[in-house]
Amino acid sequence: MTEKTDVVLIGAGIMSATLGALLRQLQPDWSITMFERLDAAAPESSDPWNNAGTGHSALCELNYTPRTADGGVDVSKAVDINERFQVSRQFWSYAVENGVLGTPSEFINPIPHVSFTHGADGAEYLRKRYEALVRHPLFEGMEFIDSPEEFTRRLPLMAKGRDFSEPVALNWSAKGTDINFGALTKQLLAYLGRSGVDIGFGTEVRNLSKQSDGSWDVKVRNTRTGSTRRVNAKFVFVGAGGYALPLLQKAGISEIAGFAGFPVSGQFLRCTNRELITRHEAKVYGMAAVGAPPMSVPHLDTRVIDGKRGLLFGPYAGWTPKFLKDGKYADLFKSIRPGNLTPMLGVGVTELGLVKYLVSELLKSPAGKVNAMEEFIPRADGHDWELITAGQRVQIIRRKGVGGVLELGTAVITASDGSIAGLLGASPGASTCVSAMLDVLQRCFPREYSDWTPQLKAMVPSLGVKLSENQALYHEVWDWSNKALGLTENTPEAELAQS
Repeated sequence: MTEKTDVVLIGAGIMSATLGALLRQLQPDWSITMFERLDAAAPESSDPWNNAGTGHSALCELNYTPRTADGGVDVSKAVDINERFQVSRQFWSYAVENGVLGTPSEFINPIPHVSFTHGADGAEYLRKRYEALVRHPLFEGMEFIDSPEEFTRRLPLMAKGRDFSEPVALNWSAKGTDINFGALTKQLLAYLGRSGVDIGFGTEVRNLSKQSDGSWDVKVRNTRTGSTRRVNAKFVFVGAGGYALPLLQKAGISEIAGFAGFPVSGQFLRCTNRELITRHEAKVYGMAAVGAPPMSVPHLDTRVIDGKRGLLFGPYAGWTPKFLKDGKYADLFKSIRPGNLTPMLGVGVTELGLVKYLVSELLKSPAGKVNAMEEFIPRADGHDWELITAGQRVQIIRRKGVGGVLELGTAVITASDGSIAGLLGASPGASTCVSAMLDVLQRCFPREYSDWTPQLKAMVPSLGVKLSENQALYHEVWDWSNKALGLTENTPEAELAQS
């Protein structure tokens, strides 16, 4: 017997949880079924130890503000990403005020976001970046710091033992936050469960087949008992992380043709010395080495997980053909199709820098990993750190001309009839989950979307407006979201006042 449901969500991560919560608010009469192959919520990329928790808002990530040919700085990508992050903040604020989410400090906390360079050239770049960003409303309040004394006051762990004869510079933003996307996802899933959504853990989607009426038959298998069932859905969303690509391939939609995936794993050094952890409170992002890909940007990252402060440094890239941390070694090879083989081979030729970087990372010894941290912590001691394996990321390979191109962002893939959609890629990922899922709603439910717009504007007051072009509205929603989420700007002056 085939069961019936209006919506099937595949994967119990932040994307599916966000889309489910939006639909529950907009269309409470629709039936929703969620399937997760593992036995826990947010077990892969949404897990707090599997991502940096920056809540990518482009306040500190230098790969979003590249240099231009004339020596300037292009901030257009940073502004766009920050705009999308503001959408997420607004929805989370609405969700807290309306009982969808619980205690906000369980998933979001104020932490300064800091860009860091050393050397005269790096300092000049940060000065130009600051001058280009600070005049935008979304980045107002950013500071440029090149004083060794101020550097030492704000970042004592990074200052100890540093030779300040080489110039150092910071872009400091007190508006940053640390986000535990695992806790956020679990709160959203708890709401979905309370509201009647059928959530099946330990249930793997094995196949997707289009029916003559435009609906989808979803074949699933219980990973514990081996029993199978079929569920027929009017709409399917594939939010399965790295497995989104093979599942969309199984669905056979033409829109996925030419797409391939390049899996990259990551490792971090996690601090085990509580004294060091208490001496650093910031997310500090540096610059990728010359020739290294943006995914290699080093960062010293304060985390707040389960109410406890932590400290990470990384990433150190690795490689495995798995598409998920808990995936299978055959994942990459099973994803190869005649339509995506040429793009994959083309990227293999054009991305030699990435290949070289991955090889060097794989050959790096434990001592070499600690030595790489000395740019941030000059007197780093390996005994204070443990190596952990973080989440698996599948970067997008897209057909371009006769070859292919590697994309380091995210992409929403939808069938032409809007009956199925999925999310490919990684960073900025989770932090832009709400804007990505609003994109899914608009593309897959165009008739309903116009009716939903008033309710959506209650959830996201800036819907359809660029906050970077409307300073008054930005201040209004920023103050509202700060209050709803219990956030205060983490300035050095505020810290001194609290001490």
